[in-house]
This record gives sequence, C-alpha cells and structure tokens, in this order.
Amino acid sequence: MSKPPLSVQHRRRFRRFRFLLSTLILLGLVWAGGFVWYVDIIPTEVNEPDRTTDAIVVLTGGSERLSEGRRLLTRHLAKKLFISGVYRGVEVDELLSAGKADPRLISCCVVLGHVAENTRGNALETAVWVYEEGYKSLRIVTANYHMPRSLLEFRSLMPDVDIIAHPVFPENVKVDSWWRWPGSASLIASEYNKFLFASLRNYLLGFLPDGDRAGLHGPSTPSTPPKQDYSASNRLSQKSG
Repeated sequence: MSKPPLSVQHRRRFRRFRFLLSTLILLGLVWAGGFVWYVDIIPTEVNEPDRTTDAIVVLTGGSERLSEGRRLLTRHLAKKLFISGVYRGVEVDELLSAGKADPRLISCCVVLGHVAENTRGNALETAVWVYEEGYKSLRIVTANYHMPRSLLEFRSLMPDVDIIAHPVFPENVKVDSWWRWPGSASLIASEYNKFLFASLRNYLLGFLPDGDRAGLHGPSTPSTPPKQDYSASNRLSQKSG
C-alpha cells in the first residue's frame, strides 16, 4: 500500500500539532483560572479569634505557628495544644522553655505528635488523637497559603469535627502582590498544585468502602500510633526530676 503524498502527511501532522497545542493552551488557561481562585481563598484574616475550641492544632513548619499556638493556649482558648509533625527541633525547645510560657501550662496541656511528615500525615495523626480524646472542635494554626490544603485534608478525615482556621501570615510570603515576588509566586503555585493533587486523591478515595478514612478504622475506634511517637510534652518536669 502506497503512502499518502507528503502534502497530506504534513497536513495530518499539522492537525495533530494544532490539537496538542490547543489542548495544552486550554489546560494552561484552566490551571491559571484555578490558581487565581486559589489565591482568592487564601485567608487574609483570622475568623472567630476569641472562640474557644476543645483543642488547638499547630502544624510545624515555622516559628510563628508555634508562637501563635502557645499564645492561644496561654489565653485558655482550648484544653490542649497538639503540635503535629514534631522533629524535636530548636523551635519546639523554645516553645516549651520556661521563659516562653507558664511551665505548668506547658506540662499539662501540650501534646506532641512525632509521626507526621506531610500535611496528609498531620491530618491523620491529629484525627487519631482527636477521636481518642473525644474532641469535637479544633483550631488549626498554619501559614495562610497552606491553610486551604490543610482544611481539605483535615475535614476529609474529620467531617464530624468543627474546624476553625487560624492562619498566621509569614512576612516573606507576599500573597496580596504575589506577581511582583517570584519566590512567593513559586511557593503559592507549588501549594496550589499540591492542593489539586490532594483534591483528586481524596475524590478517588471516596470510591473505596472506607473512603479516605481507612487509616482511622472508623471514627469511634481509631488506630493509635506507637506511644513513643505520640506523647505528652512533660520535658520540663523530666528535666527538673
């Protein structure tokens, strides 16, 4: 069978190229529109700053998050402060130091989680602790640009828990004028991509029998992490003893 003339082959290749280019442009426009929407939902203020909850949850990743969590606990806005994803770093040592807060409050009311390595892990680690304690409300403390994905993950695992967003606002992340700051634009774009991936993953997990809560083995009987990875923060009393 003879090949079609070169002119016909060129037209076919051009049509394929045009289709591929049009598809890429369309996907780019959809991504860009979603990115603008994502920037718009990044919180610019703290809602209900004085409302009490059963617990405050801090996602490690910045000293301002830990400081804000400690401040909220000092104001007695929750029974417990849970710090998820702790690697026993300098920031946590500073948070738990006697010069930063009442050591009695720290000793009785701060719990450290050592299992989580990412936002999904933060949500799972926190959900296990929350259901174990029987809590019904949380205040999540994390960076403002990270808050949409955090809420997505936490609410997917704890739909029956009232979750309040408490963003902190890193000075080096310029959300309002991200287009003027390449570093901020890159960070927010990366976070947006992670948000899209998490949304798709949670959607697909929804087709499974246990959904995205399989790791909890049900809200009433959650699986419990090893004790050494899930501990009350009583370092001060241990040091003094």
